[in-house]
Amino acid sequence: MPTPESALFKASKPTVPPTFDGVDYDDNKALKAAQDSIIREQWVQSMMARLIREEMGKCYYQHGVNHLEKCGHLRERYLQQLQKAKIRGYLFDQQNYVSQK
Repeated sequence: MPTPESALFKASKPTVPPTFDGVDYDDNKALKAAQDSIIREQWVQSMMARLIREEMGKCYYQHGVNHLEKCGHLRERYLQQLQKAKIRGYLFDQQNYVSQK
């Protein structure tokens, strides 16, 4: 059963999608919320890669010489996650935003 989220945690979660689409740059609160959301999403992707890497290490240790057969699914998932796991920040996206329309 998942851990219930506290009211303080729910209040600090961003309510905007991790993109600058539709953000008014003159509205400082909306801009900071978009920046926060982008950074938070990048950290989530990075931590997901870290968790997969830790599970892969446990699998390698547990299966020893058979790790190529037994841990292949974790290795493939980790390699896919590494493409999204870098924390790049938001400045490039903010300064070079092109609308998706």
